[in-house]
Amino acid sequence: MITIQELLYNRGLDKNAKVKLIRHKDSRQDLYNLYRTNLPEFLAYQNSQSKDVFNGVDFIISFVGEEGVMSRFIGVYQVTNRQKIADDHFEYEMEEVKEQFNDLKERVIIRWENAISWHQWIKNEMEVIEIHPGLHYKQFTDYFDFILNFAELKEIVTKQYSDWKKMLSVTKGIYLISDTNTGKLYVGSAYGEEGIWGRWKSYVSTNGHGNNKTLKELVENNLNYGNNFQFSILMLLPRTITADEAIKKEHLFKNKLGARTFGLNNN
Repeated sequence: MITIQELLYNRGLDKNAKVKLIRHKDSRQDLYNLYRTNLPEFLAYQNSQSKDVFNGVDFIISFVGEEGVMSRFIGVYQVTNRQKIADDHFEYEMEEVKEQFNDLKERVIIRWENAISWHQWIKNEMEVIEIHPGLHYKQFTDYFDFILNFAELKEIVTKQYSDWKKMLSVTKGIYLISDTNTGKLYVGSAYGEEGIWGRWKSYVSTNGHGNNKTLKELVENNLNYGNNFQFSILMLLPRTITADEAIKKEHLFKNKLGARTFGLNNN
């Protein structure tokens, strides 16, 4: 068994330092997406605590909680300052230690022991379950149990991760794009030779708009607007389906979700 302690100590983490492992998991918001899309806001969340949990701590080892007790390593931070704002509010200043640990960020998955306690001293050993091949790699598991933000989709398509390419390219379907900035929805269909993979590739190559009129206007007005988009699958279609049949199903979902009247579809 390889532990996160062994991995980090071998990379130069000071064995004499006071170190805590922390696991960010909040039912009120998607912290993994916040980390990926708005790092300054995520760090502000990390550095602000209602209890003085980092008092006397030299370093924190930061994780984002995933399914069950799985946790993804996102960095080592040195605590450089502490300030008590009120009886129930503490602010910490931290600096990320990048040199030794940067290539492990988001790749290392551990099993978090004692899930009730989100901050634990480093003496509590935790097993490394996986070390993924890519910096932002998220493994394909099932067609209906994921929501990809645009940064993740770009990573998957650009690096052509084989599990995603294999499963998405053999599948036709109805998909959904959610605009997290406005809450508006776009429904699309993928019925070409490369299935959903081929259609989603076009969104990556066009910076997020896929040549849809409304999405294109948003992206052309703000080149970073695609970062607000999230991609998921609503329905799988038979490989033998015709274009007309696929479009009929697409229209059905547009009507169900109000994607024309209140959303981003314009036909």
